[in-house]
Amino acid sequence: MFENCNLAQAVFERTNLEKVDFHTSYNYNIDLESNRVKKAKFSIDGVVGLLAKYDLIIEK
Repeated sequence: MFENCNLAQAVFERTNLEKVDFHTSYNYNIDLESNRVKKAKFSIDGVVGLLAKYDLIIEK
């Protein structure tokens, strides 16, 4: 569990993040294709950090 962590400078590559709880963390940028993330928890606001590599525009 990463509780209330600012992960702005964190690098996750070829990492097993299965079942990790990120739901209170923020500023993460995790590549879903190069990390194992099955059953990991994320907040709806944090989903942007999972899609960053695709250079999408996401609006509320």
